[in-house]
Amino acid sequence: MWAVQAEPSARLDVLFATGAHLTGLLAGYGILVMLFLMARVPAVEHGVGADRLARTHAVGGRYVLSLCAAHALLALCGYAAHADTDLLHATLDLLGYPGLAAATAGTALLAAVGVTSARALRRRVRHETWRAVHLLTYLGAALAFAHQLAGPDVAGGVLSLGLWSLLHATVAVLLVWYRVVVPVRQALRHSLRVIGVRDEGPGVVSVVVQGIGVDELRAEPGQFFRWRFLRRRLWHTALPFSLSAPVRDDTLRITVKAAGDHTRRIRRLRPGTRVLATGPFGALTAHRRTRRKVLLLAGGVGITPLRALFETLPGGPGDLTLLYRAGSAEQLVLREELEAIARTRQAGLHYLLGRSDASFDPLAPQALRNLIPDLADHDVYLCGPPGMSAAATTALVRAGVPEGRIHAECFTF
Repeated sequence: MWAVQAEPSARLDVLFATGAHLTGLLAGYGILVMLFLMARVPAVEHGVGADRLARTHAVGGRYVLSLCAAHALLALCGYAAHADTDLLHATLDLLGYPGLAAATAGTALLAAVGVTSARALRRRVRHETWRAVHLLTYLGAALAFAHQLAGPDVAGGVLSLGLWSLLHATVAVLLVWYRVVVPVRQALRHSLRVIGVRDEGPGVVSVVVQGIGVDELRAEPGQFFRWRFLRRRLWHTALPFSLSAPVRDDTLRITVKAAGDHTRRIRRLRPGTRVLATGPFGALTAHRRTRRKVLLLAGGVGITPLRALFETLPGGPGDLTLLYRAGSAEQLVLREELEAIARTRQAGLHYLLGRSDASFDPLAPQALRNLIPDLADHDVYLCGPPGMSAAATTALVRAGVPEGRIHAECFTF
């Protein structure tokens, strides 16, 4: 679209305008990609993995904001050069156009989302606040679309206008369908309710949810749902929690560690609380397995999806090994269940305890090879906090495990 309409010229204003058109089109398309990545389309989430989609979305958002800034600056310089005026007067003149005023407002909203998502600020902002600000992305995208329809790049031809509108309509339908219609339909069909809450350790609880026809959800061990508990101060936020046990008797179980206001309130849930659960999502399933022998490597509450896989992955005696990394024995979650599974399946189970800054690193390559001499012949399922996952991946590669056989899911997205 840009190349067809580009005007070959060495004039300064034309060069600025050409750059503005290209960055504007790229920014508009980038916004569509960012929204599509977060539309929760099952085929995409299962194939790629929700954590990887979230990271791609975050990185792509930085590029989109950079393109928006470049588009605005180039357009401003091009107008100033064409009108032979300064940047201040050019800015005031441009803001007088309705389409450009909408674009400015949309860019400001997207910038606000980007600022609150910056790593340094994100840690200080409550999750509920961050989500509320993040919803402004939709309004920003709508304002940007209105601006694009007023510009020559899209509105200059019937074909380009039709294609651009079709792209936006497709993404909008996917967003509404998978983020609104499907959750409501599942809630009405399965009627999920909390039937029990059990303490599992300091700050950790398991929540058991029962419904009608839960098997129809086809949830696999290793996957997660986005849970919304319909009670005061919880209903407005949906958070991803992995299944910590296989689906049985129309029940789903999650195990949650208190890490914020929302998760702390979960321990006060009462039986009978209605639940909206969207999913299942995630690609950390048995389908990724390529080898007979499997190592499950968990860190902290990342044990939850691996506990379900530990029970269900096919394998004979000695084929499965679980390594569980924690700061101390008190921080181990679901310990009795893990030991019972290990005995029943004749599987390996090792606890790697100690502070992360200790002189001995239980995740060092040689330490891993000492525990599992044939480590290089294993598939590895890895789930834990970002720092632990990154360190474990590096150690596994150095220990001889091909990176393509390390199946990881970050537990913080």
